[in-house]
Amino acid sequence: MTRSILITGCSSGIGLAAAEGLRARGWRVIAACRSDLDVDARRSDGFESVRIDHCDPDSVEAGWQAAMQITGGTLDALFNNGGHGMPGAAEDVPREALEQVFHSNVFGVHQLTRLAIPVMLAQGHGRIVMHSSVVGFVPLKWRAAYVATKHALEGLTNTMRIELRGTGVQVSILNTGPVTSGFRENSARLFDTWIDAGNSRHAAFYRGPFTARRNSTDPDRFELPASAVVAKLVHAVEAPRPRIRYYITLPAHVAAILSRILPERARDWIMSKV
Repeated sequence: MTRSILITGCSSGIGLAAAEGLRARGWRVIAACRSDLDVDARRSDGFESVRIDHCDPDSVEAGWQAAMQITGGTLDALFNNGGHGMPGAAEDVPREALEQVFHSNVFGVHQLTRLAIPVMLAQGHGRIVMHSSVVGFVPLKWRAAYVATKHALEGLTNTMRIELRGTGVQVSILNTGPVTSGFRENSARLFDTWIDAGNSRHAAFYRGPFTARRNSTDPDRFELPASAVVAKLVHAVEAPRPRIRYYITLPAHVAAILSRILPERARDWIMSKV
């Protein structure tokens, strides 16, 4: 019997790579995108696609119902991949900007997951995979909004995993470091919208290293292709005993070790140098 998976954030990058990778393995993939234009593009690629915008609760509900019509009311796996970041020091992030990132990375994800859980409980099985980050368990300066949402997502997911224990619904977290995608460009657009860089006490940083990095086409150090994430996703949705957590890229593995063995002040010093 063909297994089905709903993947969010399939307009490009990791989401699109995941959709292609799972389809190649025989999965029935429902590729969700935020915009109608991207939904049309995925359908042109031969995918069954629905529109899900985490910032629009009605869109999440409608997209879920459309996915259920496609599958006949069942779902074997959900990959919560969609979301975005926004650079900027904590003191420079307006409340409205923080709310927007939380809507995208936490509230919309939570709404969709709550819709999926009853279906999976009724059928007695299911896999939920949350796309977190290395900053889900360690902080990174100049990324306050993103760090906050990923810490929140980890808290929700860890609690959910315990509550679903023994139900047949298994929950995993992907903690990625630098992976090739359009993440940097999308984040830069939000920075330009919300951050008053010229009047910040960090203005020199924003004008200098920050601008140089966002304008660079060079990959980040230790950056891996999206296929590295897809390989871990495959294990999370297909293995008889999926892992609770998957570290992806060298920085994620190193950060996990340091977070366990170092006191917080020592970790703060190290992260201040990154």
